[in-house]
Amino acid sequence: MDYRATYKSFINSYYLSEGIRITVGLTLPAIIGTYLHHEAVGITMSLGASCVIMVDNAGPIHHRRNAMIICILVIFISALLTGFIAPFTIGTGILVAAFCFLFPMIGVYGVRAGSIGLAALFIMVLNLAERTQLHSLHVLLNAAYIVCGGVWYMVLSLSLYSFRPFRLTQQVLGDCIQSTAGYLLWRTALYAKNPDFDNIYSHLLDRQVEIHEKQNLVRELLFKSRDIVKESTNTGRVILLIFLDIIDLFERVMSSQQDYKLLHQYFDQTDILEKFRDLLLVISEELNNTGIAIKSGKPYAINDRMEIMLRELKKDFEALRDEQRNASNVEGFIALRNVLDSLEDIISRLHTIQQYSSYDLKASREIGAVDYERVVTHQDIDLKLLIENLNWKSNTFRHAVRVSAATTVGYIVAQFFPLGHSYWILLTIIVILKPTYGLTQKRNYDRLLGTIVGAAIAAFILYFIKDRHVIIVLMVILMVLAYSFMRTKYLVFVMLMTPYILILFYLLNPLHYAAVIGDRLLDTAIGSGIAFLANLFIAPAWVKEQFGSYLLQMIEANKNYFREVSAAFVGEEVEASQYKYARKLAYVALANVTDALNRMLSEPKRKQKNATDFNQFVVLNYMLASHTATLASYSSRGKPVPSDPGYKPVIEGVLSILSKTYTTLQQKTYDEKSEAPSKQSISQTAAEPSLKFPEEISSKEGLRKMNEQVTAMVMKRKAELEQGILESPTRRRLTLVKSVNDQFNFITKIAEDLLKLIGKWQ
Repeated sequence: MDYRATYKSFINSYYLSEGIRITVGLTLPAIIGTYLHHEAVGITMSLGASCVIMVDNAGPIHHRRNAMIICILVIFISALLTGFIAPFTIGTGILVAAFCFLFPMIGVYGVRAGSIGLAALFIMVLNLAERTQLHSLHVLLNAAYIVCGGVWYMVLSLSLYSFRPFRLTQQVLGDCIQSTAGYLLWRTALYAKNPDFDNIYSHLLDRQVEIHEKQNLVRELLFKSRDIVKESTNTGRVILLIFLDIIDLFERVMSSQQDYKLLHQYFDQTDILEKFRDLLLVISEELNNTGIAIKSGKPYAINDRMEIMLRELKKDFEALRDEQRNASNVEGFIALRNVLDSLEDIISRLHTIQQYSSYDLKASREIGAVDYERVVTHQDIDLKLLIENLNWKSNTFRHAVRVSAATTVGYIVAQFFPLGHSYWILLTIIVILKPTYGLTQKRNYDRLLGTIVGAAIAAFILYFIKDRHVIIVLMVILMVLAYSFMRTKYLVFVMLMTPYILILFYLLNPLHYAAVIGDRLLDTAIGSGIAFLANLFIAPAWVKEQFGSYLLQMIEANKNYFREVSAAFVGEEVEASQYKYARKLAYVALANVTDALNRMLSEPKRKQKNATDFNQFVVLNYMLASHTATLASYSSRGKPVPSDPGYKPVIEGVLSILSKTYTTLQQKTYDEKSEAPSKQSISQTAAEPSLKFPEEISSKEGLRKMNEQVTAMVMKRKAELEQGILESPTRRRLTLVKSVNDQFNFITKIAEDLLKLIGKWQ
């Protein structure tokens, strides 16, 4: 690990900027209130600010602004109702049950809407801490102070954005580039000796999920607000160019897919694959450093390290080829040559991105037409959507029922047992419970462990440090670090948040801080236990119930992606926007399935039916997308595309197999959901994979003819090599034609394997 690069990445990250902004937004009202001898008012305003913080996550500025305004209104209503009802035990219980059902339900409108619901529950629980009868004026003032705190934070956040409007997009874009570097780093393992392919592809799929999430966030920032894409300044144009290029570079990385087992078979006795791996490691490092430079807003210090290594690698490759190339290994050298061409193209694209980092007007090119409606998704706020989800089939509805039931139990427990700070029980339940079983379990573990470790850190600080000023400085540092990890590493966030909260209680009341630590641990343990039981027994939503639909979307997206790519090889024209849209859908579907599979693997074993087969199915689809991307690269290198009508039956055959795979999986998914599937439907499903459509028969014949033509060219080339002829028209044509032919063979084989695999599922 390069610790300097890690440090630079963190210092320039959006998350540290957010941590500092949140710390200022929370502490300033309390500090000013204390200075003016209105400590309670300052703390109440800080609570209001903390709620608005929940919805101010990265995204288009108008989405953030609208969400903060709605959040302020919602927490005002929540504070008012809670304040008036809190003195009445039964009424409060009804309010808790109702709010804890209603506000999780608005999560159907997206993550940001769900955060607004969480903020409303947060302010409800904190207002329950004061259960005494208050005058109406006091309730109104309390709600007003909360609103003032929310407005203060919103003004702070929007002001910082106005001051540096491009900063957030640069930081998120830099993160996206670094994630791509991490993906490339894992691909280097394919060139090491004795690679564990299953492990490598598993990690590549995980990295692809991460890349998809960050690419999607950049799309939201760039295209939903339109402020940057319509920006007349060079900065906005260059940011958009960098994003478009990093997407193409990522596809180019995926398009270097070859038969790695064959490469190892041919070249493991040499050191050429290690040299390829060394260059890939350097490219990954350069890409990571470029991401850091983009995040910092500073030009990248371009060097020629990659070009020097590329020239040396070319010399080594040519020397090895001239020394060891013979009739038996010519196919291996063709594959290795394709990898070398891919690396050269990746380096060229990376240098273009590095040049853009200077934001030099001369370095940027014109931006082609971008179909904004296709590159982003939209979420309409329609009451009909909420009503449609008020049923047991909806995961959001079941989650809302789970939260309502668990918090009601937590409230009853708090009433019957004399617990200090018992509202922490409800907070723990609300924060831990998530719509999926696996994420809830992980949150539960992180919350419990983080609280224990955090309490130990607080006890250590307060035991050994007596200077009040030093304690305050440490608390502020803990706050900044905690909120810097709030959206990325929940365990670290809780470990840092717990000590700063306990230190705050110590500063407010140093005589009872030991009791506060005990209350925190006990209440967290109770809330964690209730959340665990609720997650297990109250309407759990298992991934397997929806996994079939994810697989169907993935197959359909991969089929459409292959159709768009392969069209060029039979002389058809495909619009660039249409191709890129199909590519995006294929990568998004693959990322969604991978994420769902990971969540399934965190569930109980009895709920992981066909998990091993599912994993193999996802890996095969990843291979299909990679080989399709490789096929696409052969039509975008500026060379004539080897268009041939003979490819048409092969293409139609692959599409036919994928369509049959989709139909077979759809039938099996239907049968699994049916309470009593008919014997006829089961027998039809079992027999279906053995059927042969005319397109498949034609595909086999077309593929056979293509392979015979390429084999004839290979034999001719081998004869030339035996005669000492190193350069010839046959060599130049064979390199491209065989590469394309190999990809069609790989894709056909993968499509057949997918259908066979589904046929084995019970």
